[in-house]
Amino acid sequence: MKLTIFDIENWKEIGATLARNKTRTFLTGFGIFWGTAMLAILLGGARGAKDLLMRNFDGFATNSGILFTSNTTIPYKGHAKNRSWQLDVTDLERLRANFPELQTVTEMYSNYGVSSRHGRYSYSGNVSGVAPQYAEVMLPAIYSGRFINEADMSMGRKVAIVGKKVANELYPTDPSPIGQTIEVNGIGYTIVGICGQTNEIQMNGKLDESILLPATTFRRAFKRGDKVDVVMIVAKNGTKIANLDSRMRRVIYSRHAISPDDMAAMDIFDISEKFEMVENLFLGVSLLALFIGLSTLLAGIIGIGNIMWVIVKERTQEIGIRRAIGAKPSDIIVQILSEGTMLTMIAGIAGICFAALALGITQTLTANEVSTPQFQMNLSQAFTIMGTFVVLGTLAGLIPATKAMKIKPIEALNDK
Repeated sequence: MKLTIFDIENWKEIGATLARNKTRTFLTGFGIFWGTAMLAILLGGARGAKDLLMRNFDGFATNSGILFTSNTTIPYKGHAKNRSWQLDVTDLERLRANFPELQTVTEMYSNYGVSSRHGRYSYSGNVSGVAPQYAEVMLPAIYSGRFINEADMSMGRKVAIVGKKVANELYPTDPSPIGQTIEVNGIGYTIVGICGQTNEIQMNGKLDESILLPATTFRRAFKRGDKVDVVMIVAKNGTKIANLDSRMRRVIYSRHAISPDDMAAMDIFDISEKFEMVENLFLGVSLLALFIGLSTLLAGIIGIGNIMWVIVKERTQEIGIRRAIGAKPSDIIVQILSEGTMLTMIAGIAGICFAALALGITQTLTANEVSTPQFQMNLSQAFTIMGTFVVLGTLAGLIPATKAMKIKPIEALNDK
């Protein structure tokens, strides 16, 4: 007897054999189904969870850092500890001149609770002063108009970039109020752009809820002189901000009479370091998911081997009769293996489909306007999982099948 995939009678026989003991077949099939589903869900879920967390970094330069000051903690050169100090424009220039490894060095200023008005509509929120290079760090979404440019900075223009939420509040009937005038703290500014935020990181409030002015205009309007609230930097490819930490402190501290050992006097928030931590965390999560999934898979494969062994034991006489009427040993092996393979494929495909459905629902529930986490397997992962189950399921039935092949007709016919 030769079994081929086109031999309907043999497939019917395989189905009848598996259906003979429905409970055992169901439990074994469920083990395969659950193992496949868990492995697929864990792998796809790990990828989606990573995307969900990485949403915080979307639209933000990952090789960036933020410098801001705190009170000193060490007395130095006649100055007592707990002295307050601020970064200034000269610090910006010194960083640009002494650190060719830095692609971007830019300032940022903020004032909270500032009143803005257009006609009878008003809004109270954050107003920030930024330079054009700010867009290299935060990567804002520009819905209409443009961002602040160098001409705005050099000429101190009274222009504003308005967050999407602010625009909706102050201009409810105008979907794009470019060219309109907005009053900020009693001063009129021309709106040149509408912006929004593409990530979850907040630098003194969300962009959607903020108004941005050119840094030079902001300093004059809010009487900041040459002081800087925050310095934002982006390192060139291949440069780690952590490697520049001590040098930056020396360059800045030397101007402000701060002890070189006073690490608390200035915080350097390294985004690239946090990004690496997330990458490493999810590498571990993916490996853990793979281990758990493979363990579940192994349990299902052992179940396949057990059911094949029981089937061979129960069908000893039948196998003997087949051998007696001329069935080749290879026919017996193929028959037994086909039963395990069919069960594995049906249960495995069902598990993959269930996992795809569960991941799809999770993806839909976690999507928002910023991004859609990819809680999905790619096609190669699905084929790999399915192929692994089929191969291992077939191998699990190999020992029972080999035992069946060795059954002698006379012994099988006498088996009770």
